[in-house]
Amino acid sequence: MKYDYYENVKEDVKDYIKENYDNLEDVDRDNLYDDLFISDSVTGNASGSYTFNTWKAEENISHNMDLLGEALEEFGYNLDEVNIFEKGAEWADVTIRCYVLGQVIDDAIEELEN
Repeated sequence: MKYDYYENVKEDVKDYIKENYDNLEDVDRDNLYDDLFISDSVTGNASGSYTFNTWKAEENISHNMDLLGEALEEFGYNLDEVNIFEKGAEWADVTIRCYVLGQVIDDAIEELEN
């Protein structure tokens, strides 16, 4: 089954907001992206791993190579020069999570408001 990064990161964003804010009015949207971008519980970017498990990261990126390609392009990587196998599955998983983060924050907040 294909891992849904958008849905999973959105759920992690919602969980982060619930755990760190008393109410939605306290959410500082200007700083939220920056906080989430380095949150291990959302992207894994602080430590370099969300799953802390290479096998699980490999399962997550399986069937999501197109999304990884989009993320690499967005972050300015030259697709002909980056060696994904050398960087590893956990790096690829974190890269995708960071890429979709900006696309799901508003949806997560909207769902929490409803």
